[in-house]
Amino acid sequence: LLCATRPDVIRAMHDAFLSVGVDAVETASFGSFGVVLAEYGIPERSYELNVAAASLAREVCNGFEVDGRPRYVAGSIGPGTKLPSLGHIRFAELRDAYEVQARGLLDGGADLFLIETSMDLLQVKAAMIACRRAMQAAGRQVPLQVQVTMETTGRMLVGSQIGAAVASLQAMRPDG
Repeated sequence: LLCATRPDVIRAMHDAFLSVGVDAVETASFGSFGVVLAEYGIPERSYELNVAAASLAREVCNGFEVDGRPRYVAGSIGPGTKLPSLGHIRFAELRDAYEVQARGLLDGGADLFLIETSMDLLQVKAAMIACRRAMQAAGRQVPLQVQVTMETTGRMLVGSQIGAAVASLQAMRPDG
């Protein structure tokens, strides 16, 4: 919500990272999709907030091109608060909510998608399908990166071992 209410704070955050030499910044959009935003009574603002998040990052990155070296905007897509493997949410509902987020990030100028800190492989699949649908609709392809979160037990929250996670992710063909 800060992307809409306090863009100066978000710009300053991106500026601070770029000032110390990073090449890519993440959008301030980790939980900005309808499933999470519904908990605050604002699910309809998902697209708007993601466009704002990516646009702010893009604006600051564009001001940091030095020596012809561009800076990149990573569209952050977080795991949310409901896991499909545990029956908290239907797969299609989660996928559709992620698609709205992905469209906003693309339209705001994201250079890549970063599906991050995922705890559930079905969650990852929903987000990846959503990103690919958004790219197809926009007629623009960007890299798709995925990160998962492992517990100290060596398993994801829903029990998947790292080997199973890697095999499943390879089958879904992320770019990184």
